[in-house]
Amino acid sequence: MGAWYIESGPEADVVISSRVRLARNFSNYPFPFRMTKEQEKKVLAEATDAVLNGNSAISKDFVFVDIQTLNPIERQIMVEKHLVSPQLAEGQRTSGALVSRDEKISIMVNEEDHLRIQCLFPGFQIEKAWDLCNKLDTLLEERIDMAFDSHFGYLTCCPTNIGTGIRASAMLHLPALMMTGYIRSILEACSKMGVAVRGLYGENTEASGNMFQISNQVTLGQDEEEIIAGITNITSQIIEQERMLRNELYKQNPFRFEDKVQRSLGALKHSRIMSSEEAMKLLSDVRLGVDMGIIKNINGETLNEIILVSQSASLQKSVGKQLTPDERDIKRAELIRNKLKLAD
Repeated sequence: MGAWYIESGPEADVVISSRVRLARNFSNYPFPFRMTKEQEKKVLAEATDAVLNGNSAISKDFVFVDIQTLNPIERQIMVEKHLVSPQLAEGQRTSGALVSRDEKISIMVNEEDHLRIQCLFPGFQIEKAWDLCNKLDTLLEERIDMAFDSHFGYLTCCPTNIGTGIRASAMLHLPALMMTGYIRSILEACSKMGVAVRGLYGENTEASGNMFQISNQVTLGQDEEEIIAGITNITSQIIEQERMLRNELYKQNPFRFEDKVQRSLGALKHSRIMSSEEAMKLLSDVRLGVDMGIIKNINGETLNEIILVSQSASLQKSVGKQLTPDERDIKRAELIRNKLKLAD
């Protein structure tokens, strides 16, 4: 697998991925929550035409995914890959997603806004994600008249997105901050600086496997470059704190540190039943061991792949049928054992 969610990028010991998302709306249609079914279909058709037929530079790189034709497992797989939001996957609107073939770009149509343009990269590459997102936005504006006000900027369904409509975020693995309890002070500091901290799948989701997503809350009153610079700076500070604490914890008691890592690896290699929550916790410990050089025969890309394929929907797709919770836990344990055996 060569998709962005498997690859490791810069500063991958702490930063799992970077994302930039732009909220945009058509000027000649109501916001999605006020549209009729006929208007939903028109927005979807016009957005699809703008991407697939409007610009030869990008048209060949995208495929259209009709959300309404997907079964629940297929929808959830797109959420697990971070290609669409849970809101789009669960919604009843006439909606879809235009996804680049390398899956680094996803344009959600008729979610909270008419368009949600997002670019995703492995590791710490927020500026690179912004550059790509900005270029794509410029190409789309050649074909679509976006809702824009000279005073307020881009108009969005939710007032918190008005202005630039930008959300820049980084997915961070912060086991040392969690173990020491310093994560609380980080969360408080982020809140004071207008930075939101969420779980693995964004808004209204919990942190799992010590994974946290940080993103800007303010979109009005700052330009895009200022917002990108702010999130980049905060992420850099968190990276420094996490690395420092990892080294301190190891120096304080290397045997206990290594024991925790190796026990988690042993559990993953030999368990016959494994819940998603337990798997994420153990994989977090193993990732820490890999990044600290304690475990040498496993790499970050292997762990990224295990996290993806051990999620509920991906598991069920791999066996070609729906599974009960107990069956999923048994299959998850088997899959993890097999993946780690290949790494040995």
